[in-house]
Amino acid sequence: MLRTHTCGELRISQTGQNVSLCGWIQRNREMGGLTFIDLRDRYGITQLVFNMELNASLCGDARKLGREFVVCIQGKVAERSNKNPKIPTGDIEILVEKLTILNTSKVPPFTIEDHTDGGEELRMKYRYLDLRRDENKRNMLLRHRMAIEVRNYLNSKNFIEIETPFLIKSTPEGARDYVVPSRMNEGEFYALPQSPQTFKQLLMVAGYDRYFQIVRCFRDEDLRADRQPEFTQIDCEMSFVNQDDILNTFEGLATHLFKTILDVDVADFPQLPYEEALKLYGSDKPDIRFGMTFIELNTLMKGKGFRVVDDAGLVVGIKAEGCGEYSRKQLDALTDFVRKPQVGATGLVYIKYNPDGSIKSSVDKFYSPEDMKQVLDEFQAKPGDLILILAGDPDQIRSSMSDLRLEMGKRLNLMTSGEFKPLWIVDFPLLEWDEESQRYHAKHHPFTSPKEEDIPILESDPVSVRANAYDLVINGVEIGGGSVRIHNKELQQQLFKVLGFSDEEATAQFGFLMNAFEYGAPPHGGIAFGFDRWVTLFGRGESIRDFIAFPKNNAGRDVMIDSPSALSNEKLNELGIETTR
Repeated sequence: MLRTHTCGELRISQTGQNVSLCGWIQRNREMGGLTFIDLRDRYGITQLVFNMELNASLCGDARKLGREFVVCIQGKVAERSNKNPKIPTGDIEILVEKLTILNTSKVPPFTIEDHTDGGEELRMKYRYLDLRRDENKRNMLLRHRMAIEVRNYLNSKNFIEIETPFLIKSTPEGARDYVVPSRMNEGEFYALPQSPQTFKQLLMVAGYDRYFQIVRCFRDEDLRADRQPEFTQIDCEMSFVNQDDILNTFEGLATHLFKTILDVDVADFPQLPYEEALKLYGSDKPDIRFGMTFIELNTLMKGKGFRVVDDAGLVVGIKAEGCGEYSRKQLDALTDFVRKPQVGATGLVYIKYNPDGSIKSSVDKFYSPEDMKQVLDEFQAKPGDLILILAGDPDQIRSSMSDLRLEMGKRLNLMTSGEFKPLWIVDFPLLEWDEESQRYHAKHHPFTSPKEEDIPILESDPVSVRANAYDLVINGVEIGGGSVRIHNKELQQQLFKVLGFSDEEATAQFGFLMNAFEYGAPPHGGIAFGFDRWVTLFGRGESIRDFIAFPKNNAGRDVMIDSPSALSNEKLNELGIETTR
């Protein structure tokens, strides 16, 4: 080994020891006859000292070192006279006796510091340099620790990790697949898995009653801060269980991670039906760290001559406590917010309950003070409160009000950092009607079991059928979701029929699974967690890209290796793909 210690482990108790360290030059400072160098590796920073009086040649060599040079030094541990309490090695320094340059470095395109001067695109291009920064090292270490603890917990519950294929069959449900041409089977294609869904169900048929995998998945969809074309999920399946068994098991996983990683105790995992979540929060992934739930106002506000409200499918409001003294400028800013294209409302109605008990609204010409007082009473408002109201198409208005609620939560500092509020969303609809294709699509996937009591109406009233499905939401982030699966062939065939598959299409796409169900498939269910999202939540980050070693940008490109890229005509011909180039 070139080194006896890392740059983060030496302490004052080791004063006098002869040591060897390797690392990168963080910074170089000259002070009279002394040269000080901060040497960095992934474990920390250690200060090196070169003394001109003791070895002029060695000190001269040290002064020629540039940032990010890779060096190996030998020397003696000494107590620092000017200690640095900000770093673990701040009580000591190394009196260098020998210096070896292992490699030189060009001047980096940005400073490798916590507060760097590099923009995101530049740092993505030189990601291998960006990963040297402490912030990213902490993120990678957090990801590693969480993966270890996931495995520790699941192993303690008798789960076994089994790998499933990456080259699989394309399926018509879900997001778009990434496809891979087969050279040996010209004109045919593999697909990269969006999930190991069917394979983990087959493992249940095979008798491996508790399976998990920390697995790479792929979806060809538009990207945003919490999506990447390739992502990692904690994929799990269990046999001989019902929904409560699954929720209890994975509440245990969440509790274990919160305690071991953050030293946070989380005990309460309330359940909220999907329809109630939409009614109260306008979202199936609500942040419940604060209240401000919706109250529907159709009965109280319609029929008063205000056409915007009278023609609306839904009139809904929230109460912002203590905001009754908002200025016109602040209220105009909220109106501008809801009118943003991504929010989608056309305007905002407000009612100010002034501290003196008087009432002022933006629609005084249509509503009497008595009308407004009825609305305030519906919210149990107090003097000093502010009511914010939207009206329009129900789906759009719920979404817009959800955005406004979160915006108010931010403005009022109601989403406390370090506070975690998990929530199970349950009783999702099994199916959704798609106008474009004029058929039903599975809300989760076509292997999700309907609620047993709803099976009789599966064909007569599909839209009313509820699923044995559930999502885990933490602080407004959907961390994962799953379902109890269909485990008999007849019910699976019935669902395929409702989804618009002919018998031939169902057999062609999923015949292998249907056949497996004829050989003793046990009742089973499972869940998959977005590992990248969970790590980002624990790291209090804004984007999952910061917690992935080599992420893609918003266009799905890896600017570091310039991917995706074109293939040569020779390669395309080899794969049997015609080209016009």
